[in-house]
Amino acid sequence: MSAVGRPRPAAGGGIEVEISAHRVVGWVNRFAGRNTGVEDLRAFPDRLEIFGGDGTLARIEVPFGPMSVGDREPVEALVSHLAGIGLVGLILVRGGAHSVGTAKDGVVLSSSTDRAYLQGRTAAGGWSQQRYARRRGNQLTASLSDAANTAERVLLPFAPRMGGLVLAGDASALRKVMAEPGLQALLALPSRTFGDIPEPRRAVLDAVAERSLVVRIVVRTKEQQAEH
Repeated sequence: MSAVGRPRPAAGGGIEVEISAHRVVGWVNRFAGRNTGVEDLRAFPDRLEIFGGDGTLARIEVPFGPMSVGDREPVEALVSHLAGIGLVGLILVRGGAHSVGTAKDGVVLSSSTDRAYLQGRTAAGGWSQQRYARRRGNQLTASLSDAANTAERVLLPFAPRMGGLVLAGDASALRKVMAEPGLQALLALPSRTFGDIPEPRRAVLDAVAERSLVVRIVVRTKEQQAEH
């Protein structure tokens, strides 16, 4: 999993960083100090764009958008949006393992974690290999069905109160889980996805809960923007 607060190269140039929600105001102030003040500040439902006096651009993504701006100052609107998200649902799936829970302010409130046995791969060829592949496929299908049932049991009672949904793990497995008819109510929630997690365990669920409200920021210099 990526480390909050640790800058890393961004796709398309520049750097990307994830910061905790309570650090947004301080980060913007430090950005202004490093880049000759703030020349322009623009707010959109899905992002903020801050232009430094030296032309550097910080693009701040809005978690669980859209964000309502109205006549509020953009950074104030983002802080208010983050504070109003409240309860979120968490669905983590990878391989035969899943972990599902609810969280608020980065703390898990309820959860269920399980791991199913998956047939190991075999070096044998022909019919034997096909038999093992079918068995493994059936086991994986059953484990994903179990993950969907767990999500329905743990999350649906709280769905009307949720401000967002976090999906984490294997993208293909998550698509199959979320395609289950019993989870359609969750699809209406604003969501975000983290693909870079290990096999779901309770400790991993706790880490994703802490990360659920992080704000992603991409910073590019004037020159990097021209290249992009």
